[in-house]
Amino acid sequence: MSITAQDVQKLRAACSVGMMEAKKALTEADGNFDKAIELLRKQGAAKAAKKADRETSQGRIHSYIHGEGKIGVLVEVSCETDFVARNEGFVSFCNDIAMHIAAMSPLYLVPEEIAAEIIAKETEIVKEQNAGKPEEVMNKIIEGKLQKYYEEMCLMNQRFIKDEDMTIKDLLESKILSIGENMKVRRFARFELGI
Repeated sequence: MSITAQDVQKLRAACSVGMMEAKKALTEADGNFDKAIELLRKQGAAKAAKKADRETSQGRIHSYIHGEGKIGVLVEVSCETDFVARNEGFVSFCNDIAMHIAAMSPLYLVPEEIAAEIIAKETEIVKEQNAGKPEEVMNKIIEGKLQKYYEEMCLMNQRFIKDEDMTIKDLLESKILSIGENMKVRRFARFELGI
């Protein structure tokens, strides 16, 4: 199958990668756009993992106000250099994260932040709802319900509001790939008038 310049451009726009990376992914995927996106995501995750140990002492605290001042978000996103912290792509990423937080109201950054008591309470609720089921089935139900809870309550596990096919973690990995530096969402605060 022949790969056109328009195909490469479309993939570059969708994944924020270079022309050669987009062309290589399309070639490996035999022109299948969805398969090429999947390949680039896997490569992005691998490259992001290699950069994960690099120090992120620069960055920005980004603010976002929504609904005529009724919802406000502060988010701290770090990177390796002050040059990247001023980069338009980095600032845009910070804004996307803040806008997502305003819309989706996560309570935690990652599942590891959730107190053991809360996990125990959620587990107890699932056990009560599914009383009488065999232990093996019960364990699978609990695992599934906890994963769903993490997807709803943890920022990094939530589906990105602008692209439901990726989580915030996937979005972060794609930005690390396109910008070329390690980045981390460190913390956030969401304020809503009257709450």
